[in-house]
Amino acid sequence: NKQMKKIIILLLAVISLYSCQNQTTNKQKNNNKTTEKKSLLDSLANFTPDTNILTPEILWKFGRVFDAQLSPDSKTIIYCVKRYNAKTNKGYTDIFSVDIKTKKVSQLTNFIGPEVNPRWSANGKEIYFLASESGSMQIWKMNADGTNKKQLSNTKGDISSFEISPNQNKLFFTKDVKVLKTTNDIYPDLPKANAKIITNLMYRHWDHWTDEKFSHIFVADLSKNKISNEKDIMPNEKWDSPLSPWFDNTENTWSADGKYIAYTCKKLYGKDYTLSTNSDIYLYDIKTGKTQNITKGMLGYDKYPRFSPDGKKVAWQSMETPGYESDKDRLFVMNLETGKKEYVTKNFDKNVKNLIWDTDNKTIYFISGINATYQIYKVNTETKKITQITKGKHDYTSLSKQGDVIIGQRMSMSKATEIYKISENGNEEQLTFTNKNIYDKVKMGDVKSRWLTTTDNKKMLVWVIYPPNFDKTKKYPALLYCQGGPQSAVSQFWSYRWNFQIMAANNYIIVAPNRRGLPTFGQEWNAEISGDYGGQNMLDYFTAIDSLKTEPYIDENRLGSVGASYGGFSVFWLAGHHKKRFKAFIAHCGIFDFESQYTATDEMFFVNHDFGGAYWEKDNAIAQKSYATSPHNFVKNWDTPILIITGGHDFRIPYTQSMEAFNAAQLLGVESKLLFFPDESHFVLQPQNGILWQREFFKFLDKYLKK
Repeated sequence: NKQMKKIIILLLAVISLYSCQNQTTNKQKNNNKTTEKKSLLDSLANFTPDTNILTPEILWKFGRVFDAQLSPDSKTIIYCVKRYNAKTNKGYTDIFSVDIKTKKVSQLTNFIGPEVNPRWSANGKEIYFLASESGSMQIWKMNADGTNKKQLSNTKGDISSFEISPNQNKLFFTKDVKVLKTTNDIYPDLPKANAKIITNLMYRHWDHWTDEKFSHIFVADLSKNKISNEKDIMPNEKWDSPLSPWFDNTENTWSADGKYIAYTCKKLYGKDYTLSTNSDIYLYDIKTGKTQNITKGMLGYDKYPRFSPDGKKVAWQSMETPGYESDKDRLFVMNLETGKKEYVTKNFDKNVKNLIWDTDNKTIYFISGINATYQIYKVNTETKKITQITKGKHDYTSLSKQGDVIIGQRMSMSKATEIYKISENGNEEQLTFTNKNIYDKVKMGDVKSRWLTTTDNKKMLVWVIYPPNFDKTKKYPALLYCQGGPQSAVSQFWSYRWNFQIMAANNYIIVAPNRRGLPTFGQEWNAEISGDYGGQNMLDYFTAIDSLKTEPYIDENRLGSVGASYGGFSVFWLAGHHKKRFKAFIAHCGIFDFESQYTATDEMFFVNHDFGGAYWEKDNAIAQKSYATSPHNFVKNWDTPILIITGGHDFRIPYTQSMEAFNAAQLLGVESKLLFFPDESHFVLQPQNGILWQREFFKFLDKYLKK
């Protein structure tokens, strides 16, 4: 027995020594990886371009700013920056802070994986955030200067978002929960069987096959050192909150007193889900565990609840028309004591988003579009008076306010997102300069607006983007840009794919019309596209290019047309109707055949509204008009080289649409090329794929427009 004890003690000592060595080795590896990451990100932040012209490689070196959060004392902003390393095809996200007064920037996190969702403590001394440092995405805490990082949660699986309650004693977080059985659960003796048994619709959405898991909200207790007593407030429910496919964590919020969680959910499943936009706002009572639907009977999208500081009211964004995803986003306010709902922006012919209550409990700040820009507004919910605060050639994409300080994330066609401080009189002060190292070297082209008269005698705004070294005595090839959406404004957006500055840097003039069916010009203009895909908005495209091609600096014999999604459909349609205007086309993820699109897409409410119904509804005049304008009906007229691009994970406009178009072009003898990304979706998101996309894009255009 004594000998056995000695052996056991010796074995335990060896195991302990090995464990310590292993821990030391792993720690050293992590330290090495952290050092390598810091060196890489420092080199990207200090990168100096070797050319003054924007290139695909430079475009992927931009730091991408998001999720700005203003401190309780209004003196500091925390935010995230994501940078990509094209060589490794990986992205890295860290949390930074900027002092509003001095504009001093500090990096607060530097873990190997991403750190996201930063949130201030009520006293501003600590910051909560998500990190994957321990192997799964968990909630962490650190001091406001980035020191003393501690993991607080240890839940099974990955947390996708969280929000701290106002009194700091609770939080809610979201994560995926298994609700339905898998094929392997049904047939446990076939563990390697790989198949989906499908009996209902919405079996895939945007870029993923739907599975047995759903995003649920959990409420939990928060103490100084841990998170405990987590509770699923949506037990066994087979729907998501936040909504799929974007899972926007700002759709859910705490009440001012911490007694309620207001969340957005579309409590429908399968075919019912795919036919409807009827999401609702639900109030979950922390004390009783009861849930109340406060928008019952409101049949369009209801999202983004926001409580007034006194907790007596809740505001949200609401669409009226069932099945219409681009309907007017209205501002509604409900008195929680009386239950009375009020439509605040009834006389405002534009959308509202990003709602922020002021401390007076009657003023709400928001973002809205006007003439293809997005600006900050405020409304007095009692008098209904609306005031526009900012003006200019830019888009605000987010808004935050503490005390008298307003901050927002702003971008334009010439500058990626940065953070600005905004005064009540509209003065704007830039606070972050994440990509100054690039702007100091790379020259951007001028962006000018033109108002043109359409064929039905209406005014249309067209952006014209010029090469950075534009010479008005020369003649340039021009590109007609066709917008996607279909109802998404050609605003002052900065894109890492459809980037107008990189097109201009390749010595093209870009003509980007805000054709019929785009917001920021009133609801009538916005609505005129539904059921009329091949109608007036196509004439608007011709108006734009026919007007601009007469300029002495545009060569009307070297015109191209490019676009994605609805813009891709537009290119397919123009290819059959352009009457020799264009010498090259590029269509990314476009609709080619309306009939096959109708039964292959994911969200049936969209095609029902925009096409007008199913193709078999022969007595439905609107639907039959739509199907008659399908590009495949005019493919016999194609006579111009075309590049077609798509992704294998695109289930919104399934990649087979692009394949049908390419196959038709090949069979008809039209010069054509297919660029297929097996691992991409409706969007190209991986660095090397993005660079390849740009190279093929300009290689094709240059071949036909720069001979």
